[in-house]
Amino acid sequence: MNAPKFRIKQISFIEREVRLRLPFRFGVVTLKECPQVYVKVDVEFKDATLAQGCSSEMMVPKWFDKNMDLSNEDNFNQLRLSLKIARTAYLAESSFKNAWEYFSHHYSSIIKSGEQNNLNHLTSNFGIALIDKALIDALCHYLNSNFYKVINHNHIGLNSSDMSELSDLKNFDLNKFLKSLSPSAQIDARHTIGLLDAIDKLDDSVSRPEDTLPVTLKDVVNTYGHRYYKIKLCGNLDKDIIRLKEIAPVIQDVAIGISLDGNEQFVSGQSFLEFFNVFKKTKDLEKIFNKILFIEQPIHRDQAMKTNVEEIAAYKPLLIDESDADLDTFVKAIDLGYRGVSSKSCKGVYKSLINAARCKMLNDSSNIKSSKTSSFYFQTGEDLTMQPGVGIQQDLALVSLLGLTHVERNGHHYVNGMQGIPLGEQSSFLAHHPFLYTESETDIRLQIKEGLINLSSLSSSGFATCIQGGCIDWNSFNQSY
Repeated sequence: MNAPKFRIKQISFIEREVRLRLPFRFGVVTLKECPQVYVKVDVEFKDATLAQGCSSEMMVPKWFDKNMDLSNEDNFNQLRLSLKIARTAYLAESSFKNAWEYFSHHYSSIIKSGEQNNLNHLTSNFGIALIDKALIDALCHYLNSNFYKVINHNHIGLNSSDMSELSDLKNFDLNKFLKSLSPSAQIDARHTIGLLDAIDKLDDSVSRPEDTLPVTLKDVVNTYGHRYYKIKLCGNLDKDIIRLKEIAPVIQDVAIGISLDGNEQFVSGQSFLEFFNVFKKTKDLEKIFNKILFIEQPIHRDQAMKTNVEEIAAYKPLLIDESDADLDTFVKAIDLGYRGVSSKSCKGVYKSLINAARCKMLNDSSNIKSSKTSSFYFQTGEDLTMQPGVGIQQDLALVSLLGLTHVERNGHHYVNGMQGIPLGEQSSFLAHHPFLYTESETDIRLQIKEGLINLSSLSSSGFATCIQGGCIDWNSFNQSY
């Protein structure tokens, strides 16, 4: 393993406001606009070579911290603080370290500093995740290589020996596992059906956006040809069953896989089981019930890690998502009956790789070999807010390398592509990623054909960025912090 060491010279954060073309409700918030943060790092390697890396994420309110006493702006400031805490820790390091060492040596202190500033662990991981992605991008450019090869050869330096949270992997060959990972040239986009989404026609009180993009679920099916869908639940039995009955006729014959997202809306396992039993027994919902692949965290995080879900999981596998706040959460969740865990860039590349290794290790164990399926434990790609550009490119590269065949993707539906971004920047992204994006109505947007996203351009140099700076027009920003 050759994991080049470097020093970080500078880390800067810049934001752009993203306005949604359609309001989106998930859980306890209806989103109409949201900042997107861009991270840029400058690093110096031991041979004095300089390299630049970048990353980007939406700063979504009421997902990291669902405390209703906090405003959306309070949530944004929490995420900004998370970024600043991680930056302070990483910049305080004077010695040369490899990418993993920056993470592993400072993770605990960053989490502790977050606690002292009333940040939960999920929020604290946001800052770490964004900076780590940018550092990996800089490393890839230094090596003149791509993300896939850098991970295959473990140039990041990932190991399980220096963190107690990874003790379950102490006898697992991480290098062999990373070498085995192989990306695909395409991936299915799993379309998320939000709680406010129109199914077959717009409500009279809702204004149609000033564009020709699809609005209703029926429009989406006809335009993008999705084969996978994700349905958001509100936690009210009667409302959820009625909603499912409206959705079923539109997708039941075109979908080959469906997931349910409880969004922490159920107060207990028993309340979800009550809904689930009604769902299972409702004749009109038989087709979509049979296509349910897994259920994403239905129980609020206050109770999720205290509740045994084996009774529910006996019918459909359950996935831990919002409660996945620590490096060893998945291990603890398995003891409660969960079998799956989500990969989200905002939770960290390293966490995704580590949990993928755990799935491989567990599925290869003697007990699982006798099972009817080779993927008893599994990982999924979940993130509906990703926007075209560096953010979506890095997340797609990650889930593809993990071997996932479909990923939740919905930012293209709620936001009008790269609208508002300088046209020169848009053109640069299209030129470097001609199959990932397409141009319509003067703006660049994600291209989905027959439900599939073409990933071929993501194997170029960098962490799916092609060039240092990632095609971003950094001069177009007013100020950084």
